[in-house]
Amino acid sequence: MANKETMTVNMGPQHPSTHGVLQLILELDGETVVKATPHIGFLHRGVEKLSEHRTYHQTIPLTDRLDYLAPMSNNLGYVLAVEKLLGITDKIPARANTIRVMLAELTRLKSHLVWLATHALDIGAMTVFLYCFREREEIIDIYEKISGARMTSNYFRVGGLSADLPAGITEDIRAFASKMPGLVDTYEGLLTGNKIWQKRTIGVGKISAEDAIDIGLTGPALRCSGVDWDLRRDNPYSGYEDYDFKVIVRDDCDTFGRYKARLDEMRESCKIILQALDKLKPGPILADCPKVCLPPKQDVVNTIEGLIHQFKIITEGFKPEVGEVYQGIEAPKGELGYYLVSDGSPQPFRMKIRPPSFVNLQALPQMVEGSLLADVIATIGTLDIVLGEIDR
Repeated sequence: MANKETMTVNMGPQHPSTHGVLQLILELDGETVVKATPHIGFLHRGVEKLSEHRTYHQTIPLTDRLDYLAPMSNNLGYVLAVEKLLGITDKIPARANTIRVMLAELTRLKSHLVWLATHALDIGAMTVFLYCFREREEIIDIYEKISGARMTSNYFRVGGLSADLPAGITEDIRAFASKMPGLVDTYEGLLTGNKIWQKRTIGVGKISAEDAIDIGLTGPALRCSGVDWDLRRDNPYSGYEDYDFKVIVRDDCDTFGRYKARLDEMRESCKIILQALDKLKPGPILADCPKVCLPPKQDVVNTIEGLIHQFKIITEGFKPEVGEVYQGIEAPKGELGYYLVSDGSPQPFRMKIRPPSFVNLQALPQMVEGSLLADVIATIGTLDIVLGEIDR
């Protein structure tokens, strides 16, 4: 019997289909993947360590840079954890919670649009890429009107929001959320029935429910292995229990199923956004906790008391009681969790982030070993990883 030789190749870290600076060491037998080993650590972010030298408020902008495609989700998870640490979760005004939910779902749409655009482009479908970025641009315009920034929004605050919604923005959001399901139908019309798309995705990157749970998969990657788990419904936060939406679960266990599920999630996000707009009532956007919450901007620029109040909280911070908390949210890519430890000082003694991309990436070797090299590209895309939160 002839000796069986394999070839070891580097895929990345400078490779467009690795969705960031990810290096894959692939051992190939012809075009079949015998072994796949992800290598991370090229970004050296250090967000968790940086937070130990900043006050709780000053840490918020760092979270924007984790999953930079879903900055408001990162903000939300962090401020919820700090509010739990302070014991003020029940004091957040209804208007602030409603706006948080609305923007979190708008962020889910934004993230899924970039996922679909890049995933389709990886496999060779360019038209969808252009369509998705057209819609993403509309969401970014809404971001800019609300927060003043197009990507790193830094809009949520401990206790509420940095500012109220600008005039006329709710009409823009309603118009977008109303038309978006029809645009998702357009994406489906381009891809779902396409024979090339089906051959590149059906049966590719399969992972069973048991293996998905063992590895710690969350989000669409877990739910498409038949596991019915969504933190918005099963461990609700910010009032998600008051919204009517369907958790998308499929048992395809493959790339095609994860593609279909995310499209359906986009439709459900539109429903939640429209419900939030209907629930939105006038009212305060910050909790009544002066020692914790930053004052409204109009007070800061118009009164000396507001200026001093802002200066004191920003420079000195606030001091939570000694303790530790964990808060998880259903981010677009899966469970995003923040573990905070307080030693009674104005800075976190320790912050540990549980990013969904980092955990989901663990499944890649199991999903691609035994498949073709081309299937690696499709599988990385279907995991929807962002290296910003992997190399946090």
